[in-house]
Amino acid sequence: MRVASCVIAVVLAGCVSNGSIKSGSWRIDQQPDLITGMPVAGAFTLTTRASNSTDPLMAAPATLQLTCFENRPIAKVNFGFKIGSDRNTSLGYRFDDKPGRDSVESRVLLGLRVIVIEDAAALQQFIADLHGSNQLVVRIRSLNAGTSTAVFKVDGSDAAIEAAYKDCPLPPARDPRRTT
Repeated sequence: MRVASCVIAVVLAGCVSNGSIKSGSWRIDQQPDLITGMPVAGAFTLTTRASNSTDPLMAAPATLQLTCFENRPIAKVNFGFKIGSDRNTSLGYRFDDKPGRDSVESRVLLGLRVIVIEDAAALQQFIADLHGSNQLVVRIRSLNAGTSTAVFKVDGSDAAIEAAYKDCPLPPARDPRRTT
């Protein structure tokens, strides 16, 4: 019995790293907030490369994060270079062989390296497309920063979605056939 407990502990220790657990390509944050002591809700995955058309020699990693911010669910893509400004940037994405989405409701944050999806309908569609997918391609077009792309592995997303949004659930999807 003692040996079995040790084996289980070793296996579980291999899944946990820096206060996170792994689900497919995702890392699910398990660390408590240093102020509140409450668990931090969030999951992220890394890309091995992201690129920008204005500087084809520049390649940097990017991250995709699902999290709650101010008690609201968001999806955030963080690049290692400037991607544009909020006034002239358009987000598009495609999961596996599912239909691509273009001109997604989103905004670029102040440092010009992060784009977020926080609109309820846009986020619901993004998460619906994410379920069961293995790869995500993100494309950002900008008048002042050219075209930026990133490719993410997103397998294992169901556990990441559940963990990220457990404290700020996605609003229920609206039925387009209903008028009230």
